[in-house]
Amino acid sequence: MTTDEQRRAVGEAAAALVDETVHVIGLGTGGTAGYFVEALARRLASAGLSRRTCVPTSLGTAGHARSLGLTLVELDQAGTIDLTVDGADEVGPGLALIKGGGGALLREKLVWEASRRVVVIADANKRVAMLGRFALPIEVVPFGHTTTVRRIVAGLADCGVAASPVLRLKNGAPFVTDGGNLIYDAACGAILDPPGVEAALKSITGVVDHGLFLGLASSALIGTDEGVVTLTA
Repeated sequence: MTTDEQRRAVGEAAAALVDETVHVIGLGTGGTAGYFVEALARRLASAGLSRRTCVPTSLGTAGHARSLGLTLVELDQAGTIDLTVDGADEVGPGLALIKGGGGALLREKLVWEASRRVVVIADANKRVAMLGRFALPIEVVPFGHTTTVRRIVAGLADCGVAASPVLRLKNGAPFVTDGGNLIYDAACGAILDPPGVEAALKSITGVVDHGLFLGLASSALIGTDEGVVTLTA
């Protein structure tokens, strides 16, 4: 299958998980998550699963979902989410993940942590033996961000990671997240100690969050040439 076919297949497979026990659904951000949103709209209509509510992780996802007729609520209204489906930029051993390529990592993590179950969907190219091939997104507050990035470099070095984070741009200007923050992308190479890097980044004042998603996913659906493969931690 092509990459798009793999993404469409995992989106359909994830939508099939929505049954009568799932009432509140978290909607991820990105191209693969978009396939799920479309499959979910069809699923709810065809299976007669009305009165479901969805919590989007970004303004882009919210617009897409609303155009398909899905009912949206804010995270504070939803409370606990029954099932969240989202993509990933890298899927490593034990379902350790890198996310944030779409710039929604903070809202995604907030929704994930409010969910009873999180299913990751990805094409085969996203599966890696070790995290770090994809640059690690780090969301920072705009005030003093160049000072913050110097602390990030030092913190990563303490974890054995030599990286020079680059400010993410869009159309020649700094990319601004839905929360009004900036993102630096750190090409880390192999991340040998993801928990150590996670702890180091969270300890830095000015860092809002980062793209390491550890211990949060319940399972992953990976599209392959042979079909959809399910991974568990």
